[in-house]
Amino acid sequence: MTKTFIALHKLERRIFMGINRYFEKKLINWYFRSITHLGGTVATISAVLILLLFTKESLHKASIASAFSLAINQIPVQLLKKIYPRKRPYLIIDGTLHPVNPLKDHSFPSGHTTAIFSVITPLILFHPILSIILIPIGLSVGLSRIYLGLHYPSDVLVGIGFGVLTSLLSYHYLVPYFF
Repeated sequence: MTKTFIALHKLERRIFMGINRYFEKKLINWYFRSITHLGGTVATISAVLILLLFTKESLHKASIASAFSLAINQIPVQLLKKIYPRKRPYLIIDGTLHPVNPLKDHSFPSGHTTAIFSVITPLILFHPILSIILIPIGLSVGLSRIYLGLHYPSDVLVGIGFGVLTSLLSYHYLVPYFF
């Protein structure tokens, strides 16, 4: 078990450094610094509110599922950050490149990634054609968190998992209850 854990940890650090090393590239840096905000609190709540206010029929149902998912996943995310107080990579890994004034709370799991997948997954479930646009956006937000030195790959993968899981629960159990 210990050898496996050590091997996975080394692999994760290599993946992290492989992504973070491009921090100095101006165009990539601009892209990831911009898109990362789509997973933030203001952007995800704003997107859900706009969808709730201005959509009808199945897209409105998808927005309700997104709202439920976004609301219910934040409690487990914050609990996990307390239970598993994993320091952010820029604090641990020498040579990590990161923005000025980075986040100081714990890294596991990625809240930005969880939030963006909470919002986009119901939209994809109701309208699969949207996956062409929304999956690359969600993955870019997750990748941005690694690129910016704020999360390990496993933080992002667990964030994707939580976002998708709470979306599936909202889609299958909460939305049908209301419609």
